[in-house]
Order: sequence, then C-alpha cells, then structure tokens
Amino acid sequence: MKREQKIPRIVISAPHGQSGKTTVSIGLIGALVKNGFAVQPFKKGPDYIDPSWLSRVSGRLCRNLDCFLMDEDGIRASVAQTGADAQIAVIEGAMGMFDGLDLEGSGSTAQIAKIIEAPVILVVNCNRMTRSVAPLVKGFKDFDPQIKVAGVILNNVARPRHQDILIGSIEKYCDLPVLGVIPKNTKFSIPNRHLGLIPAEENDRLQQAIDDIVTIAQETLDLNKIYEIAAQAPALPLEDTFDEAVTCDLKDSVKVGIIKDRSFSFYYPENLESLERAGAELVYINALEDKKLPPMDALFIGGGFPEIFVRELGQNQMIRIALSREIEAGLPVYAECGGLMYLGRSIIHGEEHHPMVGVLPFDVLLKNKPQGHGYTLMEVDKENPFFTLHTTVKGHEFHNSCLINLDTRGIDFAFKVHRGHGIDGKKDGFLYKNVLACYNHIHALGTKGWAENLVSAASSFRRERDDI
Repeated sequence: MKREQKIPRIVISAPHGQSGKTTVSIGLIGALVKNGFAVQPFKKGPDYIDPSWLSRVSGRLCRNLDCFLMDEDGIRASVAQTGADAQIAVIEGAMGMFDGLDLEGSGSTAQIAKIIEAPVILVVNCNRMTRSVAPLVKGFKDFDPQIKVAGVILNNVARPRHQDILIGSIEKYCDLPVLGVIPKNTKFSIPNRHLGLIPAEENDRLQQAIDDIVTIAQETLDLNKIYEIAAQAPALPLEDTFDEAVTCDLKDSVKVGIIKDRSFSFYYPENLESLERAGAELVYINALEDKKLPPMDALFIGGGFPEIFVRELGQNQMIRIALSREIEAGLPVYAECGGLMYLGRSIIHGEEHHPMVGVLPFDVLLKNKPQGHGYTLMEVDKENPFFTLHTTVKGHEFHNSCLINLDTRGIDFAFKVHRGHGIDGKKDGFLYKNVLACYNHIHALGTKGWAENLVSAASSFRRERDDI
C-alpha cells in the first residue's frame, strides 16, 4: 500500500533577487512559531547562510532542496520525511521564481514548486512602483499554468496611499489576495558579506534584527489565510529513499570529528546525518578555542569563513600542530573549501600571512571577487578513500580565494573538472596520505556512498592503529 504524508506547505518566491524573500521567510516562520506552529523550513538551492537564519527562527534544522544536486524523488522525500512532524513547511526560493540554468528554467524555484506541488506566495519589492505592480504580478501568475501563485506579499511599502494603490491594483487586475504589507524599515536588514548574509552562528547580537522582523510579520501578515493556502497542497508520497540507519553498539562505532565553530559552519544536515546512519559517532571540535583534539578515527572539515577568523585560527597553534600530527599518521580527512584553506600553509589577508595547519603545499590568497561560483561536475580521476574511481560527483562552489606557491610534488588530484573551476579550472581535490581537500561542496542526498566510504576509511584507520 502506498504511503502518503499530508503536510501543509508554501513556497516563498519573488520576481527577482533582493526582493525580500529571506526577510519575509524569517518573519513568516517566526510569526507562525509565536502562534504555536511547528514549522519546518526549507531553502531552494545550494546555500548555507539563509538556512542558518531559517533554522534559528524556527528552532528546526533547515533543509535544502536542489534539482541539480538531488533527484525529484529525493526532493519529495526530504519534504515528506523531515516535515512529517511539523504543522507547516515554508520553502524559501532563490533568485526570481523562473530563473534557472537554461531557457526552460531547469533548477528554478518554479520547478521545485511543481515537484512538491506547493502553492507560491509572491514577494514583490514595491520600491518606486505603484499601479505597475498589477501587470508584474499577473505575468507571474499566468506564465506557467502548472504553478499556483496563491497570493502576494508587498515589501518596501512607503505610506498608506502607496499601499492603497498597490492593493487595489492587484485585487482589480490579478484576482489575488494581498497577504501582507511590509513597510520600509532599515532596521530589518541583516549585514551582507560576499556570499550573502552573515551566517546566524557568527553573531548573536543580530538576534534583535530577527525579533524586529518577526514582530512586523505578526502585525502585518494574514497568518490564517497563509495557512489555509498551504493546507491546500496535496499529500506527498512517503518513501524510504534515505539510507537505513546502521545499528551498532555506540562503543564500537567509529568516531568522526567535525570542526564546527564560527569559522567552519557550512554543513548540510543530511551530510552529518548520513555519517551517523553509516555508523559514525560525531564528535565536535572548535578550531578557534580547543587546545587538543578528541579521540577520532576520521575528520570532516566543512566550509565557512576562515578568512574572517584567520587571526584566531593562526594563534591556536596547539590544535594546528595536533591536527598535522594526526594527518601525518594517516587520519582520513575530508575537507571542503574553508577546510581546504585551513589545511594549507597560510592564508594571506592583505599584507598579513597567517599560519594554518601546513600539511598541504600552498598558500591561500584572498581576492575581491569570486574565483569559482556555481554548480560543478567532477570526474573521479584518482583512487581515494571517499569516492569510486571514474564516477561523477555533482556539487557546487563559491570561493573568493585562490591557491598560490603551489608545490605539486608528491601530490595527486582526485577530480577532473568538467564544470566549475575547482583549483585551477582543470582539477580539484588534493590527495595527500588519507586527505582529500577540495573547493567542491557536496550534498549527501545526491552523492550516494560518500558517507559510507568515509566511515569505512575511519574503520580501517582505527583497525590499523589498534594493531600497532
């Protein structure tokens, strides 16, 4: 018998980026939580930063939905399974609703909405616009009959007369309800950095911005009507597409270290959960403050902003030396982007050179614009502990750094780059002993076997160590 999961859900989208989707999503989720709802947040596309804010305001881990990294069954399963114990799911879109990889809009927010059969609320930035809002909204409503645009939220509304013209135009010409009006207010803003907003983990003082956004959302959004629209979404198939959990005695499970602090915070929840399902016990490390490493059989270093905390990372010599010793002893290490930067000799910030772990033969130079940005396709070109030879690995990258003073003696590269930039446009994935360090980020739901391979490498390392 086919199982289904009924979960009310809504997609928050917009005509273009910088329309206020994240502000509205934070406000809507926070207002629903304040009203007693359990809200499961999702973010369209490969993103760590917006999800950190949605996780913070909802009290639940935000999940990513991505048509390039995941298949359609995986997307539906993620919503159905992780939202099963929630009363509503809120999915924040990316860019404009129909913006995708090609003329057909592949990978767009609209495609996600179709896959999960969710109604869409359109957020419109009304700065310097009055009656023209009507043809804009009507165009988005009618462009794709498979998309149900169910309502509009107006953002950056200046004054009552402005509001009256906007609402009147939409109601007269578009036959859609206006579900909320967000006034112009600079105190709502969360500071930006080159990858977008500052991650929520970095600065607790930004909580006031969240509180302000939630307060105005409570005052201006029609929560009852929004929930009514979300409840119209049909049931989703509930399939066991995630890997089954490995049952093992905790004392016999391998320990996988995770460096997670303000400098390394880019981790998809599914990547960490997949390691646990594969039989790992996760132990967390703070590279900024810890003075010694915990017992571990492998290490995963995610991305983040090591360049922002480069001084503190460089000053923590004890943890850098300890990690170098473990790597030289054969510790399996998988490192992404920020983790790659951390394992090099130094990070160069302006005129300053800050020492890093030093096991990989390069220095990292920070640049003022992206050196690699977007989706990636990597062919596994060399044997390594984490990926099967000659398979294809999908991922994404966004880095403002490049590697200089590179010495490739004794170094192999795991990946041949077919799409993206990687290290130099041709290769990515430094291989040294049992280390694989790359600019590429992966998502476990679209990279089958990665977690199991990492745990297997950890088991082998523990057995070898125990035999000595």
